[in-house]
Amino acid sequence: MRASALALFTFLSACGGSPSDDAGVSGRDAPAADVPRVDAPPALDAGPDGEPVGHARELRAVWVASVFRLDFPSAAGLSEAAVRAELAALVETSADAGLNAIYFQVRPESDALYDSSIEPWSRFLTGTQGRDPGYDPLAILLELAQPRGIEVHAWVNPLRGLTTTAITVAPNHVSRTLADAAIAYDGGITMDPSDPRVHAHVVDVVVDIVSRYDVDGVVFDDYFYPYPDDTRSPFPDDDSYAAYTAAGGTLGRSDWRRDNVNRLIAAVASAIEAEEPWVRFGVSPFGIYRPGMPPGVIGLDAYETISCDPLAWIEAGSVDYVAPQLYWPTTSSGQPFGDLIAWWASQGTEERPVFATLGPYRLGSAGWSVEELALQVELSRAEAPAAAGQTWFRYENIASDAALRARMAALYAAPARPPRVPGREGETLAAPTVTTSPLGFAHPRAAELAGYLVYRQDGALEAFVPRGAATPALAAGRYRVSAIDRGGLESLGAPFVVP
Repeated sequence: MRASALALFTFLSACGGSPSDDAGVSGRDAPAADVPRVDAPPALDAGPDGEPVGHARELRAVWVASVFRLDFPSAAGLSEAAVRAELAALVETSADAGLNAIYFQVRPESDALYDSSIEPWSRFLTGTQGRDPGYDPLAILLELAQPRGIEVHAWVNPLRGLTTTAITVAPNHVSRTLADAAIAYDGGITMDPSDPRVHAHVVDVVVDIVSRYDVDGVVFDDYFYPYPDDTRSPFPDDDSYAAYTAAGGTLGRSDWRRDNVNRLIAAVASAIEAEEPWVRFGVSPFGIYRPGMPPGVIGLDAYETISCDPLAWIEAGSVDYVAPQLYWPTTSSGQPFGDLIAWWASQGTEERPVFATLGPYRLGSAGWSVEELALQVELSRAEAPAAAGQTWFRYENIASDAALRARMAALYAAPARPPRVPGREGETLAAPTVTTSPLGFAHPRAAELAGYLVYRQDGALEAFVPRGAATPALAAGRYRVSAIDRGGLESLGAPFVVP
């Protein structure tokens, strides 16, 4: 992630400059000799020795749920034209709210909202699991979102086999192909988290997505070992644990369960790194790690109850971020948002940050308002750089609330790109070339770029220009343009002047 404004100012000062060095130089002033004007000859190359640029990075994402058609699609059996219209509206609404990422649920119950040869089409598209809808929602969303500068992350439920057993299951569904690993619980199916075949299947699914679709990230939600049912009956994995101990395993059941999940997360992370290292991988865990952490917090013990240990994933480098689900107001006595985001941020780092997951679905409940959500954004920003963004659950609650969208647009008025994906230390990216008549930007590694960032003379980010998009009209003035790749690595800025 890029440094804060203060750190950027310090860095520029050390280099003999500052964000205000260009003060008093208008676009109509005579430019310095090393600053190309847009009416100069084409192919004005700043080369690798451009000028330092940067802005406060921030992920701003919305969750789009396909399970039970909560957000998409609006009904089963829609035509391709109707689906395209709904996805276009989704992109437009997200852009209007100032968001830069969409978490699109592509695997709600071990099925697919994309063209998969591994798993069946989701019943939430057509009403019948395995029936081809005749179109590919993920491909359509990528086509619509990325030219608008909005990332698309594939939201995958890793271990939920079925939400209900009361449906007709497709022959190639994992609950049939690995039937002895399908554990019935609370009316649905959880695929055995201890089974190596289940792990391999999940890895294959993720690799299939990132290798065939131009997604920017993969995100898991909090469905690992299932939440307790209404009777709080234990999850029935006695046979699996007995087999583990019979083979010489020595971990207690709780530690064994967490180890199963930890190994799955590590395997997925390694597979993504090997396939597409710039694809961001994260998990959105339950918002309370353990009661009493931080002091005074009460509630479900996710570490023990659903075998979720995000601190282990951060420490091992198995995730690029965590996005804890902080669905409590700042006024809560047992789960105050402010204390929770401060605690989670203390577990993250600038390299592997925390994104606060906010709950606009709670609007209308006691203690919730648009301004409460705005306060939560500001509290999360106060924890930067270890906290570096927000994710919003979920789309329908934003789309149906004009006041919330307007407030989000104000909070996100200044453009920003998500933080850099970890593991890019020491890498560099050449500055872009500024071309003229008309103004445009080019780069020798253009196919690897997300796009270009245009900075004003005061150092503020003016615009993000996605790869392949038209260069925006710029007012007269002095600017710098940098290149940014798919993993968020940014080059130095090539200076230019618009007369």
